[in-house]
Amino acid sequence: MLRRNVRLRKEYLYRKNLEGDERKLYDKKRKIREALQEGKPIPTELRNEEARLRQEIDLEDQNTAVPRSHIDDEYANATEADPKILLTTSRNPSAPLIRFTKELKFVFPNSQRINRGGQVISEIIETARSHDFTDVILVHEHRGVPDGLIISHLPFGPTAYFGLLNVVTRHDISDKKAIGKMPEQYPHLIFNNFTTQMGQRVANILKHIFPAPKLDARRIVTFANQSDYISFRNHIYDKGEGGPKSIELKEIGPRFELRLYQVKLGTVEQNEAEIEWVIRPYMNTAKKRQFIGE
Repeated sequence: MLRRNVRLRKEYLYRKNLEGDERKLYDKKRKIREALQEGKPIPTELRNEEARLRQEIDLEDQNTAVPRSHIDDEYANATEADPKILLTTSRNPSAPLIRFTKELKFVFPNSQRINRGGQVISEIIETARSHDFTDVILVHEHRGVPDGLIISHLPFGPTAYFGLLNVVTRHDISDKKAIGKMPEQYPHLIFNNFTTQMGQRVANILKHIFPAPKLDARRIVTFANQSDYISFRNHIYDKGEGGPKSIELKEIGPRFELRLYQVKLGTVEQNEAEIEWVIRPYMNTAKKRQFIGE
């Protein structure tokens, strides 16, 4: 199993290194295709390669015309089966953190919570790989308050690091009857204001930890971005008394805010993995820039 994972990782990195060459070749084909469609002469720098490139263009179809990237490879098999999530915490978790992770188990369908014990990160990832988990979620705390969430996609990554803020668990809500039971339906997802390239990347990471819902599912999970703070809300809806178009929303918890601070091209235990994006709070323009949405 270890040799197989090493081989698959090397193949993935090799394909990633080829992306630059494939992108250059794609740009050359695009220029020739546009020149032929518009009736313009072939660009001078491409005339020596015109015959070979036109032959390759004739052999392309809709699946091969656009080059694939390492991002495509990361979630290439995501539609073949529902996600399977391993959920755990930092070592020696406090009672509030344990309660929070128990609630997250119901938030993320098909998730299994395990006690961390004395296991190191590499052992957890290896266990998850051997049992065909698609994602590992680690929850961290500071003095009993959850303050960090790590989502690591298997087998190749990526890994997204979030700060956790303003956590309100179902346990903290006083009116237990009004909040009701936690449904285990596959939810419909709403992503608001993930407009930049990094925003779409984050939305892609988050949506692949939820399976596809049924059309009649009444549960809704919302990720709403404002000033790079992502608000998580969990609702169910029902028909209201005002007619067929009337809908009543009821929040069922928990609720929290996420603050992205790093995305890594690898799994969580790979310290040498390339960092795709990291927040730079001390840049002169950091307060003026929006990285996830506008």
